[in-house]
Amino acid sequence: MSPRGRRRGRVIPVLIACFYAGVAVGWWIHAAIGDPHPEALVATSPPAATIGEANESTGEPLGTVSAGPPRVAAVSPTAETIGADPIAVLRRHDLRLPLEDDVDVDDWKGHFAQRRGGGARGHEAVDILAPRHTPVVAVEDGTIARLFNSKAGGITIYQFDPTEQFCYYYAHLQRYVPGLHDGQRISKGEVIGYVGTTGNASPNTPHLHFAIFQLTDAKRWWEGRPIDPYLVFKD
Repeated sequence: MSPRGRRRGRVIPVLIACFYAGVAVGWWIHAAIGDPHPEALVATSPPAATIGEANESTGEPLGTVSAGPPRVAAVSPTAETIGADPIAVLRRHDLRLPLEDDVDVDDWKGHFAQRRGGGARGHEAVDILAPRHTPVVAVEDGTIARLFNSKAGGITIYQFDPTEQFCYYYAHLQRYVPGLHDGQRISKGEVIGYVGTTGNASPNTPHLHFAIFQLTDAKRWWEGRPIDPYLVFKD
């Protein structure tokens, strides 16, 4: 065999050995670091909770809302509410009463369970009697989620708490405090409106319709789990 043929005979086995060594090293690296592009895990949200038989702000019936397309589950802004009793959580918020005048919380007992519309829908709120134009104040710090005017609730305010876990609903107002607007940050005790009889309230019985509900993951101002204010404020 010529010198050139002997050199070619030595080179080919070396190249084959390098190829298999490279394959072995590649598999070792893959096993060590894993897949650099794993598929993202997507959590699906459960169906939204129902508020009740009717929304006080619209008078329209409400039902369970479908979950819709899969989406990453929302993360609660505070671990305090995870698996916790919402009434116990709200009591730790140290809410103040929504009227500047003296209010007897004991008078609220039973308001939440009352029926409205000939028994067709639940009240799911408390009615606080007060003279027309009595100042209505924010029960805690938070954000004006929505100013809304409807046939049933009249001039209303939806306020989110700082964690956006709860919404406070003030209805039948005579008017808002001047300059109040959606998205506004407000402080506990700040005047936000005045007692009236707008909406379906009796014109001779001015009062504040006050409700609390626990928001769903969707954080919609009209949707959530109703909570009895009497159980939150009672001593």
